[in-house]
Amino acid sequence: MNNLFKNRVFGCAIIKSANSNYNADFSHQPRTLPDGTVYATDKALKYTVRNYMDKVWPEEKVFYFKSLNEDMQPRDLDQTYIQLFGEYPKMDKKEEMKGRKIILENLMSCLDVRLFGGTFASKNANFSIHGVVQPTHGINRFVEGIIYSEQIASPFRNSNNKSTESMQTTLGTQFKLKEGHYVHHFSVNPGNLRDITEFIANEGVSVEDIQKLKKALCCGATFYDSSAKAGTENEALLWVELKEGSKLVLPSFVELISVNEEREIDFNQIRLLLQKEYIKEEIAKIELYYNKGITKVTHLPEGTVELELNGR
Repeated sequence: MNNLFKNRVFGCAIIKSANSNYNADFSHQPRTLPDGTVYATDKALKYTVRNYMDKVWPEEKVFYFKSLNEDMQPRDLDQTYIQLFGEYPKMDKKEEMKGRKIILENLMSCLDVRLFGGTFASKNANFSIHGVVQPTHGINRFVEGIIYSEQIASPFRNSNNKSTESMQTTLGTQFKLKEGHYVHHFSVNPGNLRDITEFIANEGVSVEDIQKLKKALCCGATFYDSSAKAGTENEALLWVELKEGSKLVLPSFVELISVNEEREIDFNQIRLLLQKEYIKEEIAKIELYYNKGITKVTHLPEGTVELELNGR
């Protein structure tokens, strides 16, 4: 593959949530750490990316994403495979390895599998694919994290109410975060697929795959825009791409970013980190995607190319 993406990347995606609920726990409240800090799981970010890819590029296969069968039930793993690729290859003991390779090649034809990997546990084959892209939990780096609740009225009466003369419709409660700025660190390492791609006719992630990843990280949360997530939107994407062959490792960017009362995103600690000579000489480029007319940023690393979040 001539357009194979070979560079390692470190970066972070910043998600703004205002009067919204980016990632709820099972009590429907925004997730919080034991100390009260608001956070979101890596799965929340990956869901917005997969949803964007599934809707915007229908020609791409997205495997680990909920779909419904004819009975309007969520498909299980085998049903999803068959829906995308047809029946599993029929094989006897002698052809078992050949069949496993066919299944693996089919899985690797899915954009989300090439990027995020996944566990495939079926009676027909078992794989654990180490994803190229590894995002972390997102931590709210805004100076406050106020969660509030509000009651909402349903237009319907509760049919389980014993009083047949009840004139009241049911009430519900929803929880929202007043304002938060979640920072998800991520790394991109194309070498994670090397152990798999040497066995199949797929060399890994392409430059086009990475371009689609960046676009989804810039737009996926804003694009989703459900009732609960209205007010949750992509705010910024920092992309630090290393030179090909670099073995440099960088720490998580989550704790190195802060957002003050003025809603300014401060990159000073990242700037200080990246200006070290032994790090600077390993960097191919630094890009920051954000809405320049809306989002305020300070202390950008030297040489950062500033780009529009929703640009082409």
